[in-house]
Amino acid sequence: TFFLILCLFVLGVFLTCTYTAKEATKKTKKAKLYVPQIDCDVKAGKIINPEFIAKCPPGCQDVKYRVYGTDIYASFSSVCNAAIHSGIIDNTGGKILVQKVAGHSGYRGSFSNGVRSLSLPRWRESFLVSEGKPRKGVTYPSTLEYSSSRSTASHVNIPTGDTVHKEYQRTPVLTPATQMATTTPTPTTTTTDPSTTVPQPTTTPAATRTTAAPAKTRPGPHRVRDMVFRGTSTSASNRNILRHNTGAQPQEPVATFQRAASSPVHLAMEIDSWKPGLSLFETGFSSKEEFNPKPLESISQGNQNCKVDLSFLMDGSWSIGKRRFQLQKRFLGNVAQALGIGSAGPLMGIVQYGDDPSTEFNLKTYANSKDLRNAIEKIQQKGGLSNVGKALSFVNKNFFLDANGNRGGAPNVVVVIVDGWPTDRVEEASRLARESGINIFFVTVEAAAQSEKQNVIEPNFVDKAVCRTSSFYSLNVPSWFSLHKAVQPLVKRVCDTERLACSKTCLNAADIGFVIDGSSSVGTGNFRTVLQFVANISKEFEISDTDTRIGAVQYTYEQRLEFSFDKYSTKQDVLNAIKRISYWSGGTSTGAAISYASEQLFSKSKPNKRKIMILITDGRSYDDVSVPAMAAHQNGVIAYSVGVAWAAPDELEAIASDPAKEHSFFVDEFDNLYRYVNQLIQNICTEFNSQPRN
Repeated sequence: TFFLILCLFVLGVFLTCTYTAKEATKKTKKAKLYVPQIDCDVKAGKIINPEFIAKCPPGCQDVKYRVYGTDIYASFSSVCNAAIHSGIIDNTGGKILVQKVAGHSGYRGSFSNGVRSLSLPRWRESFLVSEGKPRKGVTYPSTLEYSSSRSTASHVNIPTGDTVHKEYQRTPVLTPATQMATTTPTPTTTTTDPSTTVPQPTTTPAATRTTAAPAKTRPGPHRVRDMVFRGTSTSASNRNILRHNTGAQPQEPVATFQRAASSPVHLAMEIDSWKPGLSLFETGFSSKEEFNPKPLESISQGNQNCKVDLSFLMDGSWSIGKRRFQLQKRFLGNVAQALGIGSAGPLMGIVQYGDDPSTEFNLKTYANSKDLRNAIEKIQQKGGLSNVGKALSFVNKNFFLDANGNRGGAPNVVVVIVDGWPTDRVEEASRLARESGINIFFVTVEAAAQSEKQNVIEPNFVDKAVCRTSSFYSLNVPSWFSLHKAVQPLVKRVCDTERLACSKTCLNAADIGFVIDGSSSVGTGNFRTVLQFVANISKEFEISDTDTRIGAVQYTYEQRLEFSFDKYSTKQDVLNAIKRISYWSGGTSTGAAISYASEQLFSKSKPNKRKIMILITDGRSYDDVSVPAMAAHQNGVIAYSVGVAWAAPDELEAIASDPAKEHSFFVDEFDNLYRYVNQLIQNICTEFNSQPRN
């Protein structure tokens, strides 16, 4: 009996323990993440949470859901359409991870995955999108907190929770996070994840490097180089081995990145609403994404006849060897001396590339030639392949930023030094850089011999990369030992700012004249909608007396010059002037209006500007439009016609430049005009970028 009772007791204890363990497992089992759904029109700036996972519905790939930027997007963008643009999801929707980051001084538009994103000069907050998988150590909200806003408000101050920002540092420094309390659960980041931020370089000033620079070597006869690397088919294969078998070579540490949490104020804006005295871009944002270089010992004014912002891409691949790497550094030091580096003249930074690019120093690190030359001497070779395409993409996205010393008014120039040929493709990266306003030069040293050309990945890579295919943008140097002879020719070319054609982009090189129908059939309310359409187009351009200029004509039976190209030189002044245009009312003489615009606006256009006319009308003209339009076309005016409601399709095509289908648009009602803002700007840029590059 005692034994039976003992067995029952043991069994009871066992069952009790098993039950308790199961209950504990249930309690500790990780709860399934509930993913909130957002609508297609939700903008990142409207959501307070600094990091969240959300589900996008199908059908967000639409021009009305605007996107600003590439890879990193202004918070004024549609979250879901930005995710489609970046390739994270498609038009069927899906889960995405969104992270808020600091605002940028410029956002580059592009066409990707069926979505055209627009450029934006600056915005106070940005965001990144990635695959909708939780990051380790981060808790995500099951409900999103939205900022409260009214349709008539232009911006609202919203306190936020922790916001993830990038902070670039020369050495790893832990930055304490500051927090603001909110009533909504916000993610807490416990790990640093560089892959979720836009790659930005962290550089080490040359003075802090602990490895001594190799001793200078006198260049030997060029014959030696030819015998070892060039003279025979054996040398070609040796060269090929050097380019690809790099696994045993030492590599320098990869640049590190660190993010610091902070708590800025999010400001949400409505682009389609008026508020007196408010500019969409009057944000007052001061970027914290700055390098902290050592104090300069001396600052030079520099050569004021050569005000350019220069990035040299130096070849750090193993194929050039240590001796030729020293020759390359000597060349760069001589270029720095010849340029006359200074705050009012040229500024110069260097990016070294191999397998991956990294910034040695940026534009504002050194402000005189002496310090720059000393820093160049201390650069250590990275090794690896010659991935020029990757380096060009890196520079386009990361180098020419205000935080890195980019001055805005100075042309952006990239000089690529390459030993022989690149080991990746350069065409696409170069095109995007050119469209961003970067002037690309190539210095090719010891180009591929006839026996080596089968090893070149992309034939004619120089012509595919440079700003223009004329020889002005390319230098072919036969030997590393004669590279010093290219110093003066190169300096002379990069300082010839009048010939830096790629500084002109579709957003900064036009005189745009709006010809606006003010006839009685339009009506006061619809006329204000037209003016908003005009303003939304104008906002996308870089406006100044040297960049894009805006003018406007209103017409009925008569014509009135609202303002000329030289009247306003800032974006805010242009937007205010558009807002002040008063509705006229009357008949519709579109042909006479085109002739008037040609005489009063476009005859006063600058010779180096593209003349673009955008005509908006809602009805058939009382006079002929074909003859005045043809005269305008012959005088170099590129005409776009936008018809509303009762506009005549045949007249719209007659007004538009060829091909008419790309220069004429029609909407059934005024409230749908906004649908064509993106498309019209896209067509303007596509036409600009398709110009011959000779």
